[in-house]
Amino acid sequence: MLDGMLSFLVFGAAAIACALAGVWVFQKGARERTDRKAMVIAICLTGVWCLCVASLGFVHVLVSLTAVASSLAWLYVLFKLFSNDGRDESLRPIRPVAFSLGFVELLQIPLVLLLAYLPEQAGSRAAIIETSAILRMLVAVGALALLHNLYGGAASSSRKLLGWTSFALALMWAWSLNHHLIIYITDTTSPELEIVRALVTSVVMLCLCLGANHASADLKFRPSRAVAFQSISLGLIAIYLVGMVFLAELAGRFSGDFGRMVQIGFLLTGALLTIVWLPSKQVRRWARVEALKHLFKHRYDYRNEWIRFTHTIGRKDEGERGLQERAVQSLADIAGCQAGLLLVRDEDGRMVLGARWRWPDIAVPGDALPDELIRLFEREQLIIDFGEVRRGVDHHGELAMLPDWLTERSSLWAAIPLLHHDRLVGLVALARPDVVRPLDWEDFDLLSVAGQQVASYLAEQAGQIALNQASQFDEFNRRMAFVMHDIKNLSSQMSLLLRNAEKHADNPEFRKDMLVTLRNSTDKLNSMLARLGRYNAPSGSGTGADQVAFDLAEVGRDLKKRFDNAHPIKLRTNGACIVLGEPEALSQALAHIVQNAIDATGGEQPVEVEVSLDGIRGKVTILDHGCGMAPSYVRKELFKPFMSSKEGGFGIGAYEARTMIRAMGGRINVESQEGLGSRFEICLPLKAASSFMEANVNAQKHETSEAA
Repeated sequence: MLDGMLSFLVFGAAAIACALAGVWVFQKGARERTDRKAMVIAICLTGVWCLCVASLGFVHVLVSLTAVASSLAWLYVLFKLFSNDGRDESLRPIRPVAFSLGFVELLQIPLVLLLAYLPEQAGSRAAIIETSAILRMLVAVGALALLHNLYGGAASSSRKLLGWTSFALALMWAWSLNHHLIIYITDTTSPELEIVRALVTSVVMLCLCLGANHASADLKFRPSRAVAFQSISLGLIAIYLVGMVFLAELAGRFSGDFGRMVQIGFLLTGALLTIVWLPSKQVRRWARVEALKHLFKHRYDYRNEWIRFTHTIGRKDEGERGLQERAVQSLADIAGCQAGLLLVRDEDGRMVLGARWRWPDIAVPGDALPDELIRLFEREQLIIDFGEVRRGVDHHGELAMLPDWLTERSSLWAAIPLLHHDRLVGLVALARPDVVRPLDWEDFDLLSVAGQQVASYLAEQAGQIALNQASQFDEFNRRMAFVMHDIKNLSSQMSLLLRNAEKHADNPEFRKDMLVTLRNSTDKLNSMLARLGRYNAPSGSGTGADQVAFDLAEVGRDLKKRFDNAHPIKLRTNGACIVLGEPEALSQALAHIVQNAIDATGGEQPVEVEVSLDGIRGKVTILDHGCGMAPSYVRKELFKPFMSSKEGGFGIGAYEARTMIRAMGGRINVESQEGLGSRFEICLPLKAASSFMEANVNAQKHETSEAA
């Protein structure tokens, strides 16, 4: 009798507290808060529940139904709190979670009806009470996880506005979790716990009144991704534990050894799933992608992405990775890809392989992209989604321009152009991520901006390299000026010695030998002086004034005669091959290449020299079977000035040879493989082709002048 009177007084007081709180929130609450009406309804339903308990007791069916209605109302209040930042997008990721919790709460209704109409002696009443307690614990855990995400993800100014409300809701659901846990363990409730529950309800109403009169004009919800992932993890763990307890208890309803076997089976199955799925990187990446897709307005955490991007591309690690490889990694990390490669422009403007990152098996041709595709990238700033390419989606006509090595590779996911001042300086191709998804506007925007930043880094590096080379050339020229001065003095001294010897030598034979020696020495010194002078004024300015017609086969025979005494030279010619150029400069360039071939070959293995016709060009092929060169050395260092693999070498010979050949309108191609040897092809325009092209140019100029 005393417990009933105390219960009536406490729950009656709680009902009055709810009524006062409802009036306060309705009148004093901030009008602009979207949760105000929902909170008034929830407070009123809670007051009705307290009034029913005070009037009808704890176990009446109407008490249980009003408790369900009150719980649903408070879940709706929590749902509306997420929209206080004024954006409808905030509700999108929360809606499925809130609806799921509401559905679980609605399951209480059939359980309440079953308890109301089952006889007291029925053995299944305990199972229904335990099931109801588990569902209530599940709702409390989910609501606490959402509340943690709401408060933890809000800005510091917003937390002041959410403080009292969040504390009230946390107190309510924390008490509900512990209350129903006790009911689950003991299969019953006690009047003392219900009385404490009424006191907790009164405290909750007081806290809601304190928090309701704060305006929310500046309330901005900023969900922290770390907080969200932690909340999701806690929620999943709680659901897993509650589910396992529920299944174990359900299995315990089976009698004897069979029930024990069912319990052990549930336990082993849960442990096996935990061991197999949780450590999986692919599962974790899938979960991250899905969480980012459904819980946030933006997929990317831009602050963290930019910090990681800058850290990756701006700081060289302890390995030997250069800027180009780090550039690929920086973009791959943003998209979640595990491999990629970089195409860059060479000195002829072609796109060639620059670097790989974790992708050693993809083959890239020497001329990787056609010119029209390069111009399309520069004009449209197009990011290619190879998923769309495989489906036949064509935005700007790029499908017809894409080379086969890109379209036939199923592992390619995206291609990001690197544009610097509307010029394509490179292209990053990324492999498919573990969790494949289509690219959207957010990917395009972020990858486009990051690609421009990478392009600026690469352009800055290229400018720095060019500046260093110019500085080295300046120093080299100053050094050569001193050397040339000394050589001039030596040449003058030897010339004087020669004149004195002609006058004073009495022995005819001695005089004859001395004259031959001195003349040879003087010729060599003058030749050295002329060659050193080319560093300041390279032969072949590109004007064509010094170019003459000569036979490539004759140049080949001169090479054989020059080197045959030092090393075997195997020469093959197919008759005369008349080209336009500077024979002395070409002979010097070819001599340098042949000498390098001899140095690389060693022994008696001959160096092969072949002169042939190649369309409208004459071609000299120099082939050796020596040690060969690594592809990276050929691509990055062979033709760079001051980069020499020989001890004490200047590293200027290959650079000078290519400069002279290009100045004559020719080109040089190199193929090399370590352990097999190297192949150099030097091509020059044929005299007949040059005359034909020159005649056409003059005719066009004449027609233009007549039309004018």
